[in-house]
Amino acid sequence: MNREVTLPLIVDDRGTLQVAAADVSKLLRTVGGRWLRLVETGEPRLDEHTVAELTIELAKLADRIDVACIAHSSGAP
Repeated sequence: MNREVTLPLIVDDRGTLQVAAADVSKLLRTVGGRWLRLVETGEPRLDEHTVAELTIELAKLADRIDVACIAHSSGAP
């Protein structure tokens, strides 16, 4: 299944980006990592399989953001 996610960027009135893509990808990876640590410590309200799947999807999205940034900074179309 191909699911596309569009993330609106936060810009000011002049069009200046206010949130760095690196910060967004870091946040996505941090959230997944924290969920995994909660599961590892035995948090009973979290399903291990669901957390693993969500963490993988967050990491994939972070990877896509990173690749898009690399392509943009290298001048790739």
